[in-house]
Amino acid sequence: MAGSAQAVQLTDYRHLASGKVRELYEVDDELLLLVATDRISAYDHVLPTGIPDKGRVLTAMSVFWFELLADLVPGHVVATEDRRIPASVRGRALLVRRLDMVPVECVARGYLTGSGLADYRSTGAVCGITLPPGLDEADRLPEPLFTPAAKAELGAHDENIGYDDVVATVGAERAQQLRDLTLALYARAAEHAAGRGVLVADTKFEFGLDGHRMVLGDEVLTPDSSRFWPVDGYRPGRVQPSYDKQYVRDWLTGPDSGWDRRTDAPPPPLPAEVVDATRRRYVQAYELVTGRRFDDWPGGDAGWTAGASPAHH
Repeated sequence: MAGSAQAVQLTDYRHLASGKVRELYEVDDELLLLVATDRISAYDHVLPTGIPDKGRVLTAMSVFWFELLADLVPGHVVATEDRRIPASVRGRALLVRRLDMVPVECVARGYLTGSGLADYRSTGAVCGITLPPGLDEADRLPEPLFTPAAKAELGAHDENIGYDDVVATVGAERAQQLRDLTLALYARAAEHAAGRGVLVADTKFEFGLDGHRMVLGDEVLTPDSSRFWPVDGYRPGRVQPSYDKQYVRDWLTGPDSGWDRRTDAPPPPLPAEVVDATRRRYVQAYELVTGRRFDDWPGGDAGWTAGASPAHH
């Protein structure tokens, strides 16, 4: 198929899986097509409103980081421009190597916020790691922490686990490798981003095996998988301004949405001003961190509708 004169279509590939944001297709026995949609999720819900260009931002940002981190661990990206990538998803699809994914979300935290802060307030620890007393929202941690999570099914919440749980899941040697790689990648990323005026408060990585070789998979250091805070606005003790989807979370839990996340009711559609502001934050995060113009990234004329998703097969 790939060698024929006819342009490849998304429907030519077998659809393997849907995530909250991504669709996965089988290209052949060794390669997959990872497509980032414009969907956005919050509080374990995929929202009914998409964010225009979000899929392109996630893809462009991941490609930048895969390149920057390649000397620490190889990434799964084979190509971003290839005849096997359909034109309809150009700019938001990656041709990637098929991996045997490790069933652990590898989270690195440099600052105390989110579920880490909730754990700390209830137990004085994060993922079993005891922290000094008196820490508050957005405090910088004494040193970055490896705080893994068990990967949840779609619609469920990832659960923080301890290092011993990782050892029980993958073995002691592999667990140490995951921890060391996670912290090394975070240190490299945090140093780079800080030099560009952005704090990486926390982020998550996913790894897979290509034979016996550890490979970095999924997406890397995007506004979906990370908390990005502006250095200039950083003030410990309060929720930080951010370049990620925290803006959407804040609107959903604020008075204007009319939504109670404690109920079973689905979240409401996002108003246009929230959509526009979120898109701006995603694009700004990309341009700040990479030093590249988002308009130079391919796929801007693909005509993909916000909130749409590729057909399932």
